[in-house]
Amino acid sequence: MRDDGYAAATSRRIATEAGVKQALVYYYFPTMDDLFVEVLRTGAEVSLERMRAALTEDDPLRSLWIINSDTRLSALNTEFMALANHRKAIRAELKAYAERVRDIETAAVTVALRTRGIDLNEYPPVAISMLIAQIARSICNEEAVGVSAGHEQMRALVERYLDRLAGASSTPAS
Repeated sequence: MRDDGYAAATSRRIATEAGVKQALVYYYFPTMDDLFVEVLRTGAEVSLERMRAALTEDDPLRSLWIINSDTRLSALNTEFMALANHRKAIRAELKAYAERVRDIETAAVTVALRTRGIDLNEYPPVAISMLIAQIARSICNEEAVGVSAGHEQMRALVERYLDRLAGASSTPAS
């Protein structure tokens, strides 16, 4: 899916890549939606564990930036988003995953901002987490189609703000 798009992920091609007969694919996954949902769930669990580990490091905001700047994950997510436009089962699963990601990211940002004494009313953690994640993903998506204007400047800007946040006061905010 990541390399050739979701339309190229057919039962025949999957069977060939796995070195099994096509009937075996249908034995375990009666529909392609069943297969796509399982791939999404399995990948989501791996990603969530990776995210939980990264976001408990010393600089969770930078970790959030790095995680969401991964072009391979962004490309796969884009394929699932496109697939979700046409398949309700995928849409429901992707929504559930995205909500879990948002909760984890927001919790990590909340802790990071509180630790640094930053006013959570002025800088709502959910908004900060969305800004970091969405800017990173947007850059990945644009680069996938060859757009690069402003990316260097945006990365530098984000890095400067992450550096400032990393050096912010460590007195708890009220």
